[in-house]
Amino acid sequence: MVFGIKVLTENIFPIEFSHKHVVQVLDALLSEYEASSNGPGKWQKLAVFLQQSLEGQVLDLAKKLVDQVRSEKSSLILKCRSIEDRMGLLNKQLEASEKYKSEYLRRYEDAIQDKKKLADEYMSRITNLQGNCSSLEERCSSLLKALDSAKQESLDWRRKYEQIISNQKAGEDQASSEIAVLKSRSSAAEARLAAAREQAQSAREEAEEWKRKYDIAVREAKAALEKAAVVQERTNKQTQQREDSLRDEFSSSLAEKDEEIKDKAARLEYAEQCLTTLKLELKVAESKVESYDAELSGLRLEIKELNEKLDSVNDKAKSFEREARILEQEKIHLEQKYVSEFKRFDEVQERCRIAEREAKRATEVADKARAEAGTSQKDKSEMQRLAMERLAQIERSERQIENLKRLKNDLADEVQKIRVSEMDALSKVASLEARVEEREKEIESLLTSNNEQRANTVQALERLLDSERAAHAEANNRAEALSLQLQAAQAKIDMLQQEFTKVRLNETALDSKLKTANHGKRPRVDDFEMGVESVQDMDTSDKILRGNKKSRGTTSPLMHVQSEDGGSVFGGTEDNESQQTKQEDYTKFTIQKLKQELTKHNFGAELLQLRNPNKKDILALYEKCILQKS
Repeated sequence: MVFGIKVLTENIFPIEFSHKHVVQVLDALLSEYEASSNGPGKWQKLAVFLQQSLEGQVLDLAKKLVDQVRSEKSSLILKCRSIEDRMGLLNKQLEASEKYKSEYLRRYEDAIQDKKKLADEYMSRITNLQGNCSSLEERCSSLLKALDSAKQESLDWRRKYEQIISNQKAGEDQASSEIAVLKSRSSAAEARLAAAREQAQSAREEAEEWKRKYDIAVREAKAALEKAAVVQERTNKQTQQREDSLRDEFSSSLAEKDEEIKDKAARLEYAEQCLTTLKLELKVAESKVESYDAELSGLRLEIKELNEKLDSVNDKAKSFEREARILEQEKIHLEQKYVSEFKRFDEVQERCRIAEREAKRATEVADKARAEAGTSQKDKSEMQRLAMERLAQIERSERQIENLKRLKNDLADEVQKIRVSEMDALSKVASLEARVEEREKEIESLLTSNNEQRANTVQALERLLDSERAAHAEANNRAEALSLQLQAAQAKIDMLQQEFTKVRLNETALDSKLKTANHGKRPRVDDFEMGVESVQDMDTSDKILRGNKKSRGTTSPLMHVQSEDGGSVFGGTEDNESQQTKQEDYTKFTIQKLKQELTKHNFGAELLQLRNPNKKDILALYEKCILQKS
């Protein structure tokens, strides 16, 4: 036992010991004692040993431990009081934070309500703008359809106008060809008149010669000469009167034709002026249509800009909705965090109560109290950290509220600007609609005026064509009448020439009789000479008759040339040379020259049968009609 006490003192007192170490040493000694000692006094010795071991220094150790536990208890009580004070402060801070939280929630709810109101207003305005945009798009589509229909109508009218112009050009070409034919006919009539004049001149010359002969024969036979003079004077007067009448009729017909040509030229000029005015009006209408297209493109650009603004506003609204959702999520997260913190505060209070209860049992729960003190310190640090985080979150929420207020103000300004822009856009749309209606009215008035003018021009052109056709028919009738009159005049001239030949034969017979009666053989020689002369005169008269028949049989007046002595000479070599030169140079002629040559040779009808001919067609017709026949 003494050895155990020594061992206990040797193992405990020299070092810094604790009650755990004492308990361990006692357990080791007791186990050794139980293993080594036996007998009836074993347990008495053990009780004495425990009593001796617990007295003295172990007792002092226990007292020290009790004092230490008491001091720790007092310090823990102070710490608990300080913790309670801090808990009170934290509770006050929590109450203040709850008040601030309630205010923040109220403000947040107000902000959400304002945001909902703004969202409803934005949605209503967006729907209104979408409705306006849809109405504007419908109007634009209707305007585009109207423009397409107007363009189609303008194209139809342009096509009709081109058809009318082509018909008018064809009519003008036909009229020009008919005028050329009439000119060729008039030139043929003039040539015939010239031939008739030349024949009359030759007849006059022959009459003068015969008059001279009559003057010589008057001395011998006054009666026969007087009769011949009377007949000659009558024939001269008749021919002169007929020539004068033909000249008067031909001059009157030429004057009428000139007047008709002037009237037709004036009508054509009037029609050309009408066409130029119509072209100018069409150009003005096209320029107006182009201006309408430009204005419509500007309207489309404005509509696109408004759509872009609407898209930007929608994007901003969506971003605000996202921010509101994020704030709601943060609110939910903060509420969850506050619930966990409240739970932690309750746990801390429970732990404090447990610590108060266990402080009474300091000997048993000292380690637990230290551990709980450490946990309380950790909780305290966590509470401080959470309080700092809450303060930071509160500051962030305040900043977010300020940002939301700023955004709200900005949105209000943007809404005001959008309202102003909407009012401007509506005013612009109204003005543009008024302009479009005015332009539509102008287009309708222009179309009606163009239709009326075109109808008037078509009627005027039809009247001109009818008048030209009637004038052409009258000119053809007059030309036919003139040709008939010329044929009758030619027949009368032939009759007169036959009478002249008969008179000449009678005169020759009378001359021969007179010469045979007055003279002897000498007069017979003279009579022979006179007979020869009379025979030559007969031959010349026969040539004249043949030339007249040939001139009547041919249509072209250039086939015979009147000679000085009254006969007709055929200019074959000159015509052959001219034809050769024409064959060489006709390919160099212009279209107008070829048309003139064809109408000059009375091939105007074949030329009119060609519709819109080119130079190759006219050259083929020239070779077919003129060169092959020549």
